[in-house]
Amino acid sequence: MRTAYDVTTVRAAEAELMAHLPEHALMQRAAAGLAAACADMLGRVYGARVVLLVGSGDNGGDALYAGARLARRGARVDAVLLSPDRTHPEGLAALRRAGGRVADDPFEVLASIDLVLDGITGIGGHGGLRPEAVPLARAARGSGALVVAVDLPSGVDAGTGEVAGEALRADVTVTFGAYKPGLLIDPAREYAGAVRLIPIGLDLPSVPDVEALQHADVADLLPTPSGESDKYRRGVVGVVAGSARYPGAAVLAVAGALRGGAGAVRYVGPGGDAVLARFPETLVSDGPPAKAGRVQAWVVGPGLGEDEGQGVADVLASDVPVLVDADGLRGLDPRTVRARSAETLLTPHAGEAAALLGVARERVEAERLASVRELAERFGATVLLKGSTTLVASADGPVRANATGTPWLATAGSGDVLSGLAGSLLAAGLRAVDAGSAGAYLHGLAGRRAAGGAPTTAYAVAEALPAAWQDITRPGPS
Repeated sequence: MRTAYDVTTVRAAEAELMAHLPEHALMQRAAAGLAAACADMLGRVYGARVVLLVGSGDNGGDALYAGARLARRGARVDAVLLSPDRTHPEGLAALRRAGGRVADDPFEVLASIDLVLDGITGIGGHGGLRPEAVPLARAARGSGALVVAVDLPSGVDAGTGEVAGEALRADVTVTFGAYKPGLLIDPAREYAGAVRLIPIGLDLPSVPDVEALQHADVADLLPTPSGESDKYRRGVVGVVAGSARYPGAAVLAVAGALRGGAGAVRYVGPGGDAVLARFPETLVSDGPPAKAGRVQAWVVGPGLGEDEGQGVADVLASDVPVLVDADGLRGLDPRTVRARSAETLLTPHAGEAAALLGVARERVEAERLASVRELAERFGATVLLKGSTTLVASADGPVRANATGTPWLATAGSGDVLSGLAGSLLAAGLRAVDAGSAGAYLHGLAGRRAAGGAPTTAYAVAEALPAAWQDITRPGPS
């Protein structure tokens, strides 16, 4: 599992460690790891051309010390100083002793290089690049060189993942001590490229601010039937979805539930004929959810349209976990959700989240971490905020970030499949935060398989779920 900590926590851990080390020893430790990573990426250090973009903070010092190490191995290293009067003096002296130089013309040295080290701003930076740094960042990207960010890309917010202005997009980010939330959450995550973590000996809390599951974590969560299992022990999920106008939503939600491991699916709604035509094993009921039979969890909302009737109210009145998606979220009352005795998982996209919060969609998209936390707190529920990085937040505990998906998942009905999948995991007994995060992880992997780099459909994503499940649970390296 990848764990990320906010800026305050990281700085406190760094201060505690530095109090027991010689001056600049921690920076030297980070710079050694950074230089080694750059050497690996260059392949051949001797004769390589490296430019350091050096700001006034500690990231600039890291870049200077790393540049000195590369210069001692025969690289030509030029430093571009954005704040000459506030450049880290010991780092600059180390670079000069190693044969590195300060560039007279930054654009000249950026014209023909192999690697750029971005040390413009650090984890305390906010609001995008300063105007004087923007031309340099553009020249660095336009050079064709490998761009390596020091700790995180300059111009992104380390703690939130926000990008409020221009930022320098990296090919690789070498981060120190711990992941920062902005390295796991879009839009900042897209600027980080591949991320390498360099341990520097920080003593961090056991509970992070953000975490990202990996194969082994999800494999531990997924239910496995035993010899004593029957369809009821495996979990029965009820699905209230679809309408005369949107019968396909019912089919796709049921597809996600069946491919997500449910022992049985009970369907309630007007799309029964369409569901049975595709999945004859579905238990279809004409009556309201309360009379459909025993279930271990409900999914409600996909494709209900404007007239959802009593379906949402009946499901929320039940005493089993409930997943609410799409049309079920319209006008949802936080007091109703908070009054429930069982867990509730809400799965909005940015527009639906904005409506629930009473804010503009653009705010949710720019402030995804804050938005998902606010929703979880307001509703007293677990919230899965869909997007290029899906975020899953409960009222307490770390937020989980998932980036297994593909842009090809932005297709009609994809969210219906995810609802059925996560609902089946709820029915199997997973906590809402685990059902949401494991479901998002599986859904993303299935999306990649179904797309293969080309357009796909929601039904193809559902069909790819068993193979994605096998990818996760099959023994071997992840």
